[in-house]
Amino acid sequence: MRILGIDPGVATVGFAVLETGAGSQHLVTCGAITTPAGLRLSARLLQIEGDLHALIAQFSPDVMAVEELFFSKNVTTGIAVAHARGVILLAAEREGIPIFEYKPMQIKQAVTGYGGAEKRQVMEMTRRLLNLKETPRPDDAADAVAVALCHARSATSLLNRG
Repeated sequence: MRILGIDPGVATVGFAVLETGAGSQHLVTCGAITTPAGLRLSARLLQIEGDLHALIAQFSPDVMAVEELFFSKNVTTGIAVAHARGVILLAAEREGIPIFEYKPMQIKQAVTGYGGAEKRQVMEMTRRLLNLKETPRPDDAADAVAVALCHARSATSLLNRG
């Protein structure tokens, strides 16, 4: 199974393509879609959609795993990210790609075994689980790898239920 993991944002959307099978996971690629700060929100969303369609065309994912929105302090930023999440979900839906959404706590639990893990712990476990020499950069890409890994581990556990 090929998983496209997404860490939503407006300025930066982290992405990761993870290949899973026979009890193993392999990171195909990861990176970030970035949009210029001076652009109108609508232009940034259009760029995110176009870049996401290009990623989907290039890597043909079987599923998309997306981090659910969590914000507590800056509501304005949270609303903009919610717009970006909408564009991301729409792009996957248009392509007929099944979408799975995970809360930050679920991602931490799946990767580290502890839902309250710190960001650096998640990044280190992601690196270890995938036998990577270094933690993926930027942080948004590393977060997207964790989202994809969460789905890989969750999908496996769901399949193994009798």
